[in-house]
Amino acid sequence: MRILLIHANSFSFHVTGETSVALPAELDKAGSEGNVDEALVAFMAAEKGDDKNIASVADQVVQEILRLTSQLGTQNVVVYPYAHLSSLLSSPRVAVKLLDEIYSCLKSKNELLVVMRAPFGYYKAFEISCKGHPLSELAKTITPTTGAEKEGAEEESEAIKAEKSLESEWVIMAPGEKSAYYGPAEDFPFKKRPNLKKLFKYEESGTRTSDQPPPHIELMRRMELVDYEPGSDPGNFRWYPKGQLIKRLAETYVSNLITQYGGMQVETPIMYDYQHPKLHSYLQRFPARQYVLLSDEKEYFLRFAACFGQYLIQHDMQISHNHLPSKLYELTHYSFRREQSGELAGLKRLRTFTMPDLHTLAKDVEQAKEEFVRQVDLAIQCMEGFGLDFEVAIRLVKDFADGNKAFVEDLVSRCGRPALIELWEERFFYFVAKLEFNFIDALDKAACLSTVQIDVENPQRFDITYVDDKGNKQYPLLLHASISGSIDRVLYAMLEAQALRMKKGKKAQFPFWLAPVQLRIIPVSEKFDQNCKDVFTKIPYRIDYDDRDISMGRKIREAEKEWVPYILVLGAKEAADGHLSVRTRDGAQRKMAISELLAEIESRMTGKPFLDLPLPKYVSRRPIFIG
Repeated sequence: MRILLIHANSFSFHVTGETSVALPAELDKAGSEGNVDEALVAFMAAEKGDDKNIASVADQVVQEILRLTSQLGTQNVVVYPYAHLSSLLSSPRVAVKLLDEIYSCLKSKNELLVVMRAPFGYYKAFEISCKGHPLSELAKTITPTTGAEKEGAEEESEAIKAEKSLESEWVIMAPGEKSAYYGPAEDFPFKKRPNLKKLFKYEESGTRTSDQPPPHIELMRRMELVDYEPGSDPGNFRWYPKGQLIKRLAETYVSNLITQYGGMQVETPIMYDYQHPKLHSYLQRFPARQYVLLSDEKEYFLRFAACFGQYLIQHDMQISHNHLPSKLYELTHYSFRREQSGELAGLKRLRTFTMPDLHTLAKDVEQAKEEFVRQVDLAIQCMEGFGLDFEVAIRLVKDFADGNKAFVEDLVSRCGRPALIELWEERFFYFVAKLEFNFIDALDKAACLSTVQIDVENPQRFDITYVDDKGNKQYPLLLHASISGSIDRVLYAMLEAQALRMKKGKKAQFPFWLAPVQLRIIPVSEKFDQNCKDVFTKIPYRIDYDDRDISMGRKIREAEKEWVPYILVLGAKEAADGHLSVRTRDGAQRKMAISELLAEIESRMTGKPFLDLPLPKYVSRRPIFIG
C-alpha cells in the first residue's frame, strides 16, 4: 500500500460521479461529502500483494497514522482512497476491505480520534490547505509482513465469521407412538441411534478436517469412476466413463423428481460482477469462500450455487398471488467453493461440484411450511432411490421454533427418526429454518446431503415481489432446496456406504439402476461365442461381454470386483435348454429364462432413468484408465 500523509489546515471533498466499481454501500458508510479543520489527511492506494496479509498492512498504516497524530497533536484524521499513488493497484474488493479495516482500527485504538472516511469507487473533488512544516508531508510504502494469512482468508464473508462464533443449544426430538421425546441432546439415549450420536459429536466439535483419507477415494479410483486432476486446482476431478454415467443418471433422476413436482428449469451464468450491489451484499450472508477472477480490470466471482441467477430472474418476473408457489430449478453443472485445502476430502468436500438447486417463492408462512414439507418428502424419496440412510438435523431460530411447534413435530414424524435440533437465540444467516439429511461415513464424519431452508431476507434484498389479492405489492418468502445435495457428494455417500458394508463382510453393490454394467455375459469357452452374442442382443440394458482370452474363473472374479449385479454364464447346458446360469450379488445362483430375467430387471428399473453403456461392449476393447 502507498500512503501520502498531509497535515492540513483544512480539507473538504464532495462526490462528483461514479466509477465503474462504485458501490452504493460506500456512500452509506462514508457519505457523499465532508469537511474538517486541522486534520491529518491520509491518501492511500491499495496495491497488488496487499491481500497476502491484509491485517498486517492495515495495522502498519494505523500505527503510522497514530504515531504522526501524536507528534502533530491533532485529533482529526481523514481516510481518503487515492488510486493515483500507484500503477499496481489491488482489486477493488481488497481496497475496500483495507479501507474498512484501517477506518475501524483507528476508531477502536484511539477513542479521542475523529475519523472521516471518503467513499471508494467515486470521482471526488477536494480542497486541501497544507501547513507546510517539516512533518506536514510524508509518503510511505507499506508491504505485508511474513506469515501470510491462511489460504482464502481474505474471502471470508461475515456469514463465515458468524458461523465460527455462533453458540447453539442442541436438543433431540424423537417421534413416538404415545408422546415424542424432546430434551437436551446430551441426555438422549443414543444406544439405538449410534449415527445420530456421531452427528451430534461432529457438529459439537466444529471441526471439518480429517487425519486420514475416507475409503471412498480408494474405491472411486479402483472402480475407475473418478480421479484427481493433477493439472487443475486441488478439489477438481476428472470423471471416467463409468463415473460420468452414474453422475448423469443421478442428475436425471433428481431433475425428473423436481420437474414432476412443478420446478421450472432454467440456466444461469457461472460468474457474476463482484461489485453488483445486491450480489455483493448477499456474499456477506452466505458461509462460502469464492473464486474471484479479473476481466478487463473488473472483478467477477464464480457462483457457489444457482441462487444469484435465480434471484435476478425472480426480480424480473411479473407474478401475482395466483402464481404462488412459484418454483425455479437449475442443475448447476459448475458450482465453485474455494474450500480450505485441509478440508478437501475426495468427493465429500471439493471445490467444483454439480448442485441441483430449487428456489420456491411462497406468499406467506403457511404456504412456505406446506412447500417445505413437500420438499422434505421429495428428499426422502430421493435418498431411498439412492439407497442411502441418513440422520436428520434441523436448525431453527428460537422464535420461529416456538411459534411453529406443530410444524417441527410434523417434520420429525415424516422423517421417521429422531432429529438433532440446533436452536439459535437470534438469526445469524438469511434463514429461520433449515432441515438437513446428513450421511455418516466410514470415518464417523458427517456430510450434508439434502437440505431445505426458509429464507426471510433475500426477497427484500433483491426486490422480489408479487401482487396480492388487493393489488398491493408484497415480499414473498423464499425456500432454498436441494433434494439430493451435490451429485458428487451423493456418489461419495454411496461409496462410503459400501465401504461400511465390506467392513462387515458383506458384498458391495450399487442400486441396480446406477450400476455402470448391469449384466455381464461370460462364456464357458470360446465355442459359445455366438450363443453369447445372441443373448447379448436380446437384453436391452447395460450388458457387456467378456471376450478376453483368460479363464472363466478370473472373468467371474473380475466381474465381482466391478460389482456387476448379474453375471450370466453360458455353456453347453445353457445352450441346449435355452436358459442362463445367473449369479447375483447376494450369492444366489439360478437357472433363468431370458423372459424371467427381463421381468425381474424391469421391476428394479421402475421409475428410474436409463442410459446405455458408455464403454465398448466387448471387455477386451476397453482402455485401462487407472493403472
